Amino acid sequence: MGSIFSAPRHADTNPPASRQLVGDNIETTRAGSVASAAPLTTSKAEQQHEVLGTGASTKRRFFISGRNHASAGWMPQEHEDSGKDKQAFTAVGQLKATLLNSWINVLLVMVPVGIAVHYTHIDPIAIFVINFIAIIPLAAMLSYATEEIALRTGETVGGLLNATFGNAVELIVSLLALFKREIVIVQTSLIGSILSNLLLVLGMAFFLGGINRLEQNFNVTVAQTASSLLTLAVGSLIIPTAFHAWSNAGEAGIVPLSRGTSVILLVVYACYLFFQLKSHTEMYNKPSEKVEKRRGRVGPGDATIGIAQIGAGISATMGGDNVQRLPMATPDDKEEPQLTIWVALFTLAASTALVALCAEAMVGSIDAITTRGHISETFVGLILIPIVGNAAEHATAITVAIKDKMDLSIGVAVGSSMQIALLLVPLIVVIGWIAGIDEMTLYFDGFQIAVLFVSVLLVNYLIQDGKSNWLEGVLLMILFLIISVAAWFYPAKSEPNAP
Repeated sequence: MGSIFSAPRHADTNPPASRQLVGDNIETTRAGSVASAAPLTTSKAEQQHEVLGTGASTKRRFFISGRNHASAGWMPQEHEDSGKDKQAFTAVGQLKATLLNSWINVLLVMVPVGIAVHYTHIDPIAIFVINFIAIIPLAAMLSYATEEIALRTGETVGGLLNATFGNAVELIVSLLALFKREIVIVQTSLIGSILSNLLLVLGMAFFLGGINRLEQNFNVTVAQTASSLLTLAVGSLIIPTAFHAWSNAGEAGIVPLSRGTSVILLVVYACYLFFQLKSHTEMYNKPSEKVEKRRGRVGPGDATIGIAQIGAGISATMGGDNVQRLPMATPDDKEEPQLTIWVALFTLAASTALVALCAEAMVGSIDAITTRGHISETFVGLILIPIVGNAAEHATAITVAIKDKMDLSIGVAVGSSMQIALLLVPLIVVIGWIAGIDEMTLYFDGFQIAVLFVSVLLVNYLIQDGKSNWLEGVLLMILFLIISVAAWFYPAKSEPNAP
């Protein structure tokens, strides 16, 4: 009656290891009676470690049931293994963690080479290739720094930081092209960045994250909020295009319409930041359900863990209000930060700066590639530049999607697209307004607006249920491939047969 275990009556043996108590002494009160538990013996503790596994930095999670804790019934509590102190951060350790976290970092030697050849007069194609390779490890390092920050700030702020730093490349490239009055490159690269994030980045995240899982879950409210704002931004581009096509005002009417709309979009983005970071923070910090990876066969120890979990569940159900700590075996260990917050922020900023330098060198060699390779500016701006500019978002979204952090992955992909549409595009128009560049407006080519509308429509449809799988990723990537083929054959505006 006062026993803390709810064991079957026919069994006179000790409960399974998964149902043992953890700690030296646990006391609870039920109907005025006190029940205490003796400390675990060494053999019992070893049995627990055999079931749950051990590790130098592994944390085990326990769930406490009882009225005196969580009114909802279950409350998570972390319990660190005794004797396992956290490793202190050292300069050498953080340097190793930053440089040796991925094998792809061996390509970092291309970064100084790419920057150096930019100031020489060698073949522009060589400059393009070298800097393209140099951006790849920098994007991986940027992804690593973002994950380190997200471990402390949460997936919401982490996704916002990555989208901001990742779009710094697009901002620099757009400003350079704007002051050179290359409006076609500016507009196509911005639209292409949105398409690349929505279709290629998000598609590969859905595909690689869901290839070993039945499906993945994410915060549908957050995703739909971002897609709704993105739809608003697309509408702000459709209206000037339709205005130009069906009115006689011409450029005289497009310029004030674009500038006024740009100011409104900047206000909308400010409202979104307040909504995300202040008024509705709880909605964005709500964790999503994780899905365990599928296995082709039963691994060693799976049956033992499964039986232990079943026994723990039965004990929790039959135990009533008795307080007991049930070890919950999780498929993935809790990640521990490898960098201090300041080192992570410095790595994030330094990686972004180096990416911008290499991207500038690569973009500077594109004119020679279009001339010698007979590639239109539309294809370069819509496909090539965004792939390189979105390398950081690409690496981050895929990495976290494989780890089943879909809220962060969608925050990077969809959030980055929304940030370009609501912040970068109107900001470039306002900067052009200040600089007296009247050619920079929200009037975009009809082909670009059409493919952008179809892309946003497909993404909105796929994320409305809050779940994703690898087939949905294939659909997004196929649409990006179709748009790429169309952009390859789309005539340049300077050609005689161009519309």
